[in-house]
Amino acid sequence: MKTRLKQLFPPEEIHLAITRLANEIRRDYAGKTPILIGILKGSFVFLADLIRALKMPVEIDFIRAASYGSGDTSSGNVRITKDIDANIENREIIVVEDIIDTGMTLKVILKHLGTRGPASLKLCALVDKPHCRQAHVEIDYLGFHTKENFLVGYGLDYNERYRYLPGLYVMEKDK
Repeated sequence: MKTRLKQLFPPEEIHLAITRLANEIRRDYAGKTPILIGILKGSFVFLADLIRALKMPVEIDFIRAASYGSGDTSSGNVRITKDIDANIENREIIVVEDIIDTGMTLKVILKHLGTRGPASLKLCALVDKPHCRQAHVEIDYLGFHTKENFLVGYGLDYNERYRYLPGLYVMEKDK
């Protein structure tokens, strides 16, 4: 089986989306120092570019969750495998995610963080695939919508491959 990659969002479009998101966040958090919490592993490239574009004081932390299922589908059984280190009580929190599809993992993470008493809890995502949604999540800052199935590049991977690509690509398999 051969894999082909078709570019969906080139680096220039991603850069423009990040600049727009940074402007929105900077406007909403003027005079504040939010904590940006990246969801590992896929969000790290997006988070790094976003904090550079913000040009304002922020703190960062990371969280990671695993969803056990067969193949590339989620079982809905999500557990936190790496928790944040920061005390987020009475703090402004922005969760940063690379791509939202079913929303199941994100729903668990947001509920988990919400129990720690943040002043606010917002969500920033680079890509949303609403046609895949199984759990409702409110996205406050969004880069792109897509109906494409499997994306790689710009931090997103397939079996730890393709994270290095500067754009976002649709992965297609030939039979």
